Amino acid sequence: MKFVIQRVNNADVTVDNKIVGSIGKGFLILFGACETDTSDMLPKFVDKIVKLRIFADENGKTNLSITDVGGELLIVSQFTLYADCRKGNRPSFVHAGSPDAANELYEKFIELCRERIPKVETGIFGADMKVRLENDGPFTIVLDSRDFT
Repeated sequence: MKFVIQRVNNADVTVDNKIVGSIGKGFLILFGACETDTSDMLPKFVDKIVKLRIFADENGKTNLSITDVGGELLIVSQFTLYADCRKGNRPSFVHAGSPDAANELYEKFIELCRERIPKVETGIFGADMKVRLENDGPFTIVLDSRDFT
């Protein structure tokens, strides 16, 4: 799995000109699953994400977690995180998880996040989504399951 975590002041996702998810201060998380990912990996990532200390404290140091600041999550599926651009100019997505398996992991990830964070909004899996955000920093972290095995 890959998670691109962007610290935001606000973010929203639109499908067919309708906002389907919107948050204030928190994280916009782009979620991608590969063919070898399993659901038993998810609790470790949820724990890591909610404990990331990337919000500023009263001294301007990145010492606070999303739970410390009452932040919100917007989770958007994005299979293109597994684009392989090594050959030619057209990306290959052969390492992305199958839609059914990826959606199952995406939904489980959302469920686990909702157990820890009061407001979790989402995009729509497989939809053509328009994502708007106001980066805070910008501050972006990438977590990759290959780094935690």
